[in-house]
Amino acid sequence: MNKEFNKEFKLLPNTGNLFSSSAKKTEKSPDYWGEFALSSGSIKVVDGVATIKISGWKKTSKTGKTYLALKLNEWKPEQQTGGNDEDPFK
Repeated sequence: MNKEFNKEFKLLPNTGNLFSSSAKKTEKSPDYWGEFALSSGSIKVVDGVATIKISGWKKTSKTGKTYLALKLNEWKPEQQTGGNDEDPFK
């Protein structure tokens, strides 16, 4: 549930929102808070480290609050080129 707007809001897969914290309780309190619905097929894991790529758009809610709308860029494994060992960066 989205506390900022006090209503039920369901995120689509691989999307999220970050809202500015209106009242920081301590110096270590976050500047932004939010949720992200992450599809497990969108994560690239190498040597135990998960990497995701996200994009963000500055938006304004119906109540006038500014927030960041986030979207995960889906990870797709590299496809084999059929035995071509040539370096693609040369």
